Amino acid sequence: MKKILVANRGEIALRVMRSAKEMGIKTVAVFSEADRNALFVRYADEAICIGPPPSNQSYLLGDKIIEVAKQLDVDGIHPGYGFLSENAGFAAAVKKAGITFIGPSPEAMKIMGDKLSAKAAAKKFNVPMIPGSEGAIKDLKEAITVAKATGFPLLIKASAGGGGKGMRLVERIEDVEEQMKMAMSEAKSAFGDDAVFIEKFASGPRHIEIQIMADNHGNVVYLFERECSIQRRHQKVIEEAPSSILTPELRKQMGECAVNVAKACNYSGAGTVEFLVDDAMKFYFLEMNTRLQVEHPVTEMISGLDLVKEQIKVARGEKLSYTQEDLKINGHAIEVRVCAEDPKNNFLPDIGKLVTYRIPKGAGVRVDDGFEEGMDIPIFYDPLIAKLVVHGKDREEAITRMLRAIDEYHITGVSTTLQFCSFVLRHKAFTSGKFDTNFIKNYFKPEMLDTATEPEAEIAALLGAILTNKDSKVTKQQNDNMQTKSSKWKVNRVQ
Repeated sequence: MKKILVANRGEIALRVMRSAKEMGIKTVAVFSEADRNALFVRYADEAICIGPPPSNQSYLLGDKIIEVAKQLDVDGIHPGYGFLSENAGFAAAVKKAGITFIGPSPEAMKIMGDKLSAKAAAKKFNVPMIPGSEGAIKDLKEAITVAKATGFPLLIKASAGGGGKGMRLVERIEDVEEQMKMAMSEAKSAFGDDAVFIEKFASGPRHIEIQIMADNHGNVVYLFERECSIQRRHQKVIEEAPSSILTPELRKQMGECAVNVAKACNYSGAGTVEFLVDDAMKFYFLEMNTRLQVEHPVTEMISGLDLVKEQIKVARGEKLSYTQEDLKINGHAIEVRVCAEDPKNNFLPDIGKLVTYRIPKGAGVRVDDGFEEGMDIPIFYDPLIAKLVVHGKDREEAITRMLRAIDEYHITGVSTTLQFCSFVLRHKAFTSGKFDTNFIKNYFKPEMLDTATEPEAEIAALLGAILTNKDSKVTKQQNDNMQTKSSKWKVNRVQ
């Protein structure tokens, strides 16, 4: 494999290209008009514009991407995550074009891409399932019957897709009809498929996923777990590895179940098997993501493996160079998603220019990003700016290192999730490990971020303005204002 096209954008495109470069592989970027000056476009050996900013006119045009790949004699296509990464039709078209798809087979993607068929496949290996419907719910009468048998609270979930879309929490029998109609409508709009199913809502749930890696020679291993319970709108914000609640015995049980799920669909490459762990420490299969995850760096930190390189090696037909017995957990890693969102306004996406953009550095700190100072955050795509990752000898060191890194991460021009992530990491529920997916509901209110933070934000804004205008002199008034605010900030921080 001498040349790879990365069918994605932003930080993940850049992250894939860097690993490819270390392997001596040339890279091709495809980009929309909105990303013409993006870092990943400049980094690639070749770059082709494939359309206007909207993703359905650019990054989702599978046929056009394959056409570019053929014109440039590309050997493989890496889909990253999002866009076409879990599209079985695209994977099949890539294969038909004589190009290697760096990911699982279209058949495996199809099985695991639908939650109902995924459950059916996993059930054959006796993987624990959450109580609920056996298949898709056809009508209201069936939904009410299943709901009564399952018990409340329960979830109505879309069979296709994920990310919290087409998902409704129902606590009373009287709400089943309304919530089912809403779930079906949202599922149809988001995924083109209105199939839904019912699942028992577990109390005190933890969202824990297992990273697996499989080759084309029957070898499958699990690369331990990631704790992903800090979420907003059913989407992850903070992830860590390993989980603070798993015993070695439970980790082994869940890992072996994940391996069996992969075997159930003849999986190859990197994949993630997601589980729910209830307050009684019982775990249940949720779904399998047939791609690289946003949070994959925490697994890389504790395992010492580069998952993108492993994906490429598997796609080239190589065997895994390690066994399960060779793998060990080294220290602790945490990732926070730095998103252009306003935590004080229900985490609504924010857009604008990165007036100040200074990343943290130092021992054990990694930043996967795709932006630089002065760039605009496009309105057309996911608001993820960067993945901030740290590694420490244990969980305590990882937490303190992440707090230090967040303090050193200076962004002005847009609202971000950094302040919220700092709040979480300092909260006793997180530091004690006694939290679940209801963290925001139980512990967070937007006004909590106002305490002793406004002076700090103003100082950052002043510094940003000064640093971005290097030719101008700082006026006495600016200097006095900054010193006054700095003094007040120090007092507040001490308190």
